[in-house]
Amino acid sequence: MKVHFVGIGGIGLSAIARFLLAKGHQITGSDVKNTKITEDLENLGIKITVPHNRHAVEDQDLLIYSAAVKSTNPELKQARHKGVQVITRLEALKLVLSDKRVYSVCGAHGKSTTTAMLAEILGSSALIGAESKAIGANCRVVPGSELMVFEADESDGSFLNSNPYCAIVTNAEPEHMEYYDYDTEWFYECYREFLSKAKKRVINAEDEFLSSLDMEVVRLYPSKDIRNIRYELVDGEPTTFFELRDLGEFAVWGFGEHIALDASLAILAAMNELEVGEIRKNLKRFKGIKKRFDIIHKDEKIAIIDDYAHHPTEIEATIKSAKLYAKLGGYDKITAIWQPHKWSRTMDNLEHFITCFEGVDELIILPVWAVNEEPRELDFSATFARYNPILAQRVKREDGSVMIVSENSQKLINGGLVIGFGAGDITYQLRGHK
Repeated sequence: MKVHFVGIGGIGLSAIARFLLAKGHQITGSDVKNTKITEDLENLGIKITVPHNRHAVEDQDLLIYSAAVKSTNPELKQARHKGVQVITRLEALKLVLSDKRVYSVCGAHGKSTTTAMLAEILGSSALIGAESKAIGANCRVVPGSELMVFEADESDGSFLNSNPYCAIVTNAEPEHMEYYDYDTEWFYECYREFLSKAKKRVINAEDEFLSSLDMEVVRLYPSKDIRNIRYELVDGEPTTFFELRDLGEFAVWGFGEHIALDASLAILAAMNELEVGEIRKNLKRFKGIKKRFDIIHKDEKIAIIDDYAHHPTEIEATIKSAKLYAKLGGYDKITAIWQPHKWSRTMDNLEHFITCFEGVDELIILPVWAVNEEPRELDFSATFARYNPILAQRVKREDGSVMIVSENSQKLINGGLVIGFGAGDITYQLRGHK
């Protein structure tokens, strides 16, 4: 088929585009701007139109569009004029996953990491909402295999279309509640439906909601099942060692209790397919994922880390990891740079955001990455006064240092551990791409 993707630069849609390309379909796409993702897709031979243009739709058989694309988009209009079938990413998942034995990973936090870990353990095809460093992309196709590891997304309800053979849930903390009309009952109903669709289920049983489920599941109790956690730098890379139940010790890339938890869920799910010895060996193939405790520069003076955490629970966990890394790496100061992601998330979780940066030596706050939301009234300087924050316009990478650019001043950080938090364009700023 000839398939056109509107919004192909998104992490979810680009993974499906890569998957269909590898399956032999002809792929085109469009987006509002050029990015590293669109550049990588063009290097695969995919023709991409920037910005959106009705002439990008020619003789395609199918158009798939992301949730961010509005009904007024000229390519959607052109496709309907031409009689081209138009479907959402949510609907496209049925086409991609319907004939697979899917290990579907969901949860408010840790799902990308758990998905990438499980993909390496199983050596399977994978669709991930982030770039796995071991794969070098957010998609892998293993020819002839029916096994698929998939990062399921609860933010738009699309996890219900993931055809789970095994459903893995890392946690069910309410998130993306604007999609669910702030109806917690509906939110949890969707999680129940997701789990009920699967033949096998693995859950974090210490999550308040998941612990209440009355269905046949493999339950992980992290505080009891995971023991003797220790952390080392192995060839300069952060590594967590832990014991799981009576299965012995495992080693996995990364630092933190949350890393041991994610790995444990992946291990328990993989036991449907493999023996423990092979799981232990294969887990070592996981090398982290881009934008998750992503060490983008390090030398004796400074380490710069890019992290996708944009919810206070995630930020807290990552700061714990940063403290460990700073201690073992000999960095005497931690500077956090936070780009709040969406006004709704910032306001809904404001009290938790105020406390989640405890332990950092310096906090720099960038403008809110609004994602088409209207601005709200919030005095960040007063609200976060306990940290004496610097309110900056942007950050700028300068070789092995980071320049903090405020309205009337600049400050160079060239020592300690610098860690950026956010799901917006902070990643490009830290990497010197903007």
